[in-house]
Amino acid sequence: MRLRRVGVTAITVTAGTALAVLAVGALAACGSTGVPVTGVTSDPAPAKPDPRSQLAARVAVAKDQRYIAAYTLTAQGKSPRSILVSIATDRTWRVDVQGGALGGTADVAIASRPEGQYQCPINPSSGCVKVAASGKKLPPAVDPRVQYVFVAWLDVLLDRQIPLSMAPADPLAGTSAPCFAVEPAVTAVQPPIDPGVYCYNDNGMLAAARLPFGQLTLTGDVIAAPSTISLPGPVVDGAPLATTAPPPPSPNPSGSQVPRSVSPSPSKGVA
Repeated sequence: MRLRRVGVTAITVTAGTALAVLAVGALAACGSTGVPVTGVTSDPAPAKPDPRSQLAARVAVAKDQRYIAAYTLTAQGKSPRSILVSIATDRTWRVDVQGGALGGTADVAIASRPEGQYQCPINPSSGCVKVAASGKKLPPAVDPRVQYVFVAWLDVLLDRQIPLSMAPADPLAGTSAPCFAVEPAVTAVQPPIDPGVYCYNDNGMLAAARLPFGQLTLTGDVIAAPSTISLPGPVVDGAPLATTAPPPPSPNPSGSQVPRSVSPSPSKGVA
């Protein structure tokens, strides 16, 4: 009889210990309020950068680039034209625009040096005329506007104080680089940037851009930049070429034609 009581007592103690272990396990599976814990939560995945930050990162690289690059400019109803962009290591720059003046009949270069900005007819060159101070906008009547994509508008895209609307856009024809639709967020007489689609590759080069005056597409290889920009001709006094076409001559009463003097009208971009 004594041995059997001892055995029963041993069984009772063992069962009580098992219940205690089960109770501790149940408490461990609950929070401090007794609510069952269903699983361990992980930290949320980091949010992707917004479109403005993504574009700004590429533009920041673009601003540090120095190069010579060729582009093709296509516009509805017009033949493709060549654009040659040179950004020198000393930050002087030059943009050659095929058909950039006189309604597309004259090739011109827009060049910027510390002493000013110049318009230079090319093929053949007839001298360069100073048209604005360095860093300033050109008069609308002689402004092809294409040069701003490579210089002034980089600072606009980087400036968070300028209200701009940005969104991812489908890649433009001729490039697989990421593209972004940009729209000035406020209406102004002179917006800080033209609305359009801007595409930059990983190296910070403008791969393509669709703008009011046409679409730019990078063509060929990018080559090393010169140390400084040279003007294609001497600086001369005179009137720059207008981006608009010259007016047709008007007949005089005798039937012969004489030139009509008309001030050039403002242009919205490349002629």
